[in-house]
Amino acid sequence: MSKRDYYDVLGATKGASADELKKAYRKKAKELHPDRNADNPEAESQFKEVNEAYEVLKDADKKAAYDRYGHAAFEGGMGGGPRPGGGMHGNADFASAFSDVFDDLFGDFMGGQRGGRQRAARGDDLRYNLRVTLEEAFNGIQKTINVPTSVQCGSCSGSGAEGGAEPVQCPTCSGMGKVRATQGFFTVERTCPTCSGLGQIIKNPCRTCSGSGRVQRDRALSVNIPAGVETGTRIRLGGEGEAGMRGGPPGDLYIFVEVTPHKIFEREGRELHCRVPVSMTVAALGGDIEVPTIDGGRSRVKIPSGSQSGRQMRLRGKGMPGLRQPGHGDMFIELAVETPVNLTSRQKELLKEFESLAEDNNPESTSFFKSVKNFWDSMKG
Repeated sequence: MSKRDYYDVLGATKGASADELKKAYRKKAKELHPDRNADNPEAESQFKEVNEAYEVLKDADKKAAYDRYGHAAFEGGMGGGPRPGGGMHGNADFASAFSDVFDDLFGDFMGGQRGGRQRAARGDDLRYNLRVTLEEAFNGIQKTINVPTSVQCGSCSGSGAEGGAEPVQCPTCSGMGKVRATQGFFTVERTCPTCSGLGQIIKNPCRTCSGSGRVQRDRALSVNIPAGVETGTRIRLGGEGEAGMRGGPPGDLYIFVEVTPHKIFEREGRELHCRVPVSMTVAALGGDIEVPTIDGGRSRVKIPSGSQSGRQMRLRGKGMPGLRQPGHGDMFIELAVETPVNLTSRQKELLKEFESLAEDNNPESTSFFKSVKNFWDSMKG
């Protein structure tokens, strides 16, 4: 059976460039891959034919010979290419070709470029929980924190090698950072177990850090807590996390803020709430009172006459600032009318006189309360 023209096999023209041939090859390889054509018994042979064609046309010398002599260039000892009748020079050649298409098709899932070593490992990110008072959250504050972390080893400057010696090429992966295992049609690529993908090993590790390039230390860091933070606010300090292995870049430090409860104020977003005690006379007659504010000052509030417990009043702009936002929220006070205790005889007489006058001014209300009192007295009897 005569062999098909290699250019026809790839679906390319005879004058196609190397990039055009590769593009045509990848398209055909994806189309005819056996894993995608389980129901097509001829897919495997066609897939091999595509690989055979590309093995010749991707090589400049073989391509020139093929362009001049066709398939005859590789028959009768004229070359070391594919054997007549299709098929590769044994399983090793096919595995090599399959490895190439495997790289082209799935290279992105295997970590990028073929055989590319990994960069030095980035350090881990760290978390630090920081408590602040409500006043500190209102004003903002600069705090110094001590963070236990890994820092670059000073003895080896992070290289991990004793005396500043340079790492040497890993003998297992020849500096590529990856190793391959071929079984049949499949090639599996994995991180080199000897160098952990770095492509280098240290023959004489640093005695201080045991070759890791970092040591444990407590670091003092100054942190700016902006005004308006609340519980759950996260502040990122780039590059302040753990140092990377063997000179790798450091991770980040994340500070999680917790605002502690306040004795007077309760916070809801940018609003503040508090209960303010008011004497019975001020609630009845009206008057002015002073209430504390979160900024440490005091504000004068006018209480209307006849105010009852639970009445809310608003102080505009006396609440919390927004995080990196202009303006402040409002403060709400809730009146709590106090009943006098430990009355003197004179005070009791005055209250009784007040009650008598109240009966004359509002007989219906007084009659109602007397009926309630008589009812409870009868229940007790």
